[in-house]
Amino acid sequence: MTAPRYRALSPYLTERFGCKVYKLSLDGGMTCPNRDGTLGTRGCIFCSGAGEFAAPVCGSVTQQLEAAKAQIRRKAPHARYIAYFQSFTNTYASVGRLEALFSEALAHPETVALSVATRPDCLGNDVLGLLARLRRSKPVWVELGLQTIHPRTAAYIRRGYDLPVYDRAVRALHAIGVEVVTHMILGLPGETQEMAAQTAAYIGQSGAEGVKLHLLHVLRGTDLAAEYAAGRVPVLSMEEYLAALAACLRRLPPEVVIHRMTGDGAKRDLIAPLWSADKKRVLNAIAAYLEANDIVQGQDL
Repeated sequence: MTAPRYRALSPYLTERFGCKVYKLSLDGGMTCPNRDGTLGTRGCIFCSGAGEFAAPVCGSVTQQLEAAKAQIRRKAPHARYIAYFQSFTNTYASVGRLEALFSEALAHPETVALSVATRPDCLGNDVLGLLARLRRSKPVWVELGLQTIHPRTAAYIRRGYDLPVYDRAVRALHAIGVEVVTHMILGLPGETQEMAAQTAAYIGQSGAEGVKLHLLHVLRGTDLAAEYAAGRVPVLSMEEYLAALAACLRRLPPEVVIHRMTGDGAKRDLIAPLWSADKKRVLNAIAAYLEANDIVQGQDL
C-alpha cells in the first residue's frame, strides 16, 4: 500500500477513536465582535453574515445533533460524532450560556469530542476555565480563524486582531490541554504562493495540532463580492490553487492533521471561482497533483 502523502483527518479520527467519526455542525446562535459593533459591523470581508458554513439553528443542541445524525446513520450506523459549533464566534457569550450548550453536546452518548470555532481574541480566562473543565470528560478542540500571518492582508480582510493575539491564544489553550485547529485561506488578495506557505509554516511552528486549508471564495452578500465586481480581487485557477496547496503542505510538520484541503462555499451563493463547486473533481485533482509531483507533507522542513 502506498504511504499517504499527508495526514488526513478521516483516518486520524478512526485511529484515535476506533470507529468512523463525523463532525456535526451546530449553531449556538452566536454573533461576532466584528459584527455587533465591538470591533466593527461588517464582519470579515469574505463573510456573508449568514453563517453559510453551518446549518441554521433548528432547535436545541440535542435536536440539532439528532437531525444531523439522521443524514448519516443510514450509511454509517455505528459512527460516532464530534459536536462542532461552527457558525460565527462560539465563545462570544456568557460562560453560563456556553457551559449549557457545550455540556449538552458532550453529554450525548455518541459524541466523542467537542470542537469550538472562535476568534483568538474571544478566549478570556473565564472561557478558558470552562474549556479546561469540559476537557476532563472528553477531548476539546478550539478552531481559530487566523487566515494569514501578513499584517497588510489581515487589515484588508478586517480580521480585527494582531498576530500576537493568536500566539497567546494557542499557548493558553495548550496550557489547559485543549487542542488547536487553525484556519488559513489561500488566494487572499495581494498574497503570493510563498506568502501562503509562510502562513502554513507559522501555523506548524505555533504547535497547532490541526490545520484547515481554505480556498478564498467570493460569495454573494459579502464586501469581497463588491471588490471582485470592481476588478480588485483576482481568484485562483485550479492549477494555481493546487500549486499553492502543495507549497503549504511541504511546510507543515508531518504530525499536523489536515482537517480540510479546500473550502465549501455554499453553491447558491458562490460567485467565484466556479470550478471550486465540484468538490469531488477538486479532491481528485489534489490527489493527482500530489502524486504526479511527489509532494509529501513536511518534506521542506
